Amino acid sequence: MTQTSSSPKNWTTRTLLAWMQQAFFQKDLDSPRLLAELLMSHVLGCDRLKLYLDPDRPANPLERQTLRDLVGRALKHEPVQYLVSEAWFFGMPFIVDKRVLIPRPATETIVEYVLQHHRAVHGPSQATSLARGEGVLIADVCTGSGAIALALLKQLPGARAVASDLSKDALAVATLNAQKHGMRERIDFVAGNLLEPLRAYPPTAGDGSLDYLVSNPPYIPDDEWPDKVDVNVREFEPTMALRGGPDGLQFARPILQDGAKLLKPGGLMLVEIADARASEALAIAQANTLLVDARILRDNDGLQRVIVAKRT
Repeated sequence: MTQTSSSPKNWTTRTLLAWMQQAFFQKDLDSPRLLAELLMSHVLGCDRLKLYLDPDRPANPLERQTLRDLVGRALKHEPVQYLVSEAWFFGMPFIVDKRVLIPRPATETIVEYVLQHHRAVHGPSQATSLARGEGVLIADVCTGSGAIALALLKQLPGARAVASDLSKDALAVATLNAQKHGMRERIDFVAGNLLEPLRAYPPTAGDGSLDYLVSNPPYIPDDEWPDKVDVNVREFEPTMALRGGPDGLQFARPILQDGAKLLKPGGLMLVEIADARASEALAIAQANTLLVDARILRDNDGLQRVIVAKRT
């Protein structure tokens, strides 16, 4: 789209959508129509349905320039979640940018299992304080955008959480998300490597303080990074949130080996892992004498995705 390619009066919602869709199709981007709609609705500040209720609305110069910039970034394979500064996780919108990993549907496996376990123990109704999560303390290691912890806090309105990350930039985004969802007073963010900040955090400083320890650590093995990772992931999402060392277990291993000490008896640990490394990760959990009932959970695509185990 250039100023000379057509009269500004001709750049309506309809023509802009058609232009974007064609550009994305020619570049072989996934779902070109959906991508065009998402960018258009983001710029106009409306939902996608409204685009078709007023298709002949002319775009003003600022809207055209903003779209031009976004389309340029999309054509370089930048993820749409970064383009619109938003990703959805467990039915909740989260602020995301290049400081944090984009939360994936597969990670919802952790949230679903924690809630299933909690309701099996305390009942499905939130009529009682126990069912609402009163007194429950959750730790989210490698929290990134804060998606796992905040999704759990929304479903367990009486619970509290502490979330750690090595990246202070990521914690800044997670803090924005906690404020966005009105949960800032129920979650503490601590900077540091894996379990280290939890050991110094007052409520978890003693062993046996956590009800749930959850984590989505970096887990892409080095041998998969150059060729098997999509370009939009490899070139735009934070490397430190993705790469898991030679075997993909560089960060999951110490959590599975040492995190059990922080759990209450009967508390659960859930760690996301790569499908190809699931058996190795399970063996690490099974070798920990403080953990029992270790097993693998599959995500909605049928992939081995999460190691879950219980503190003795």
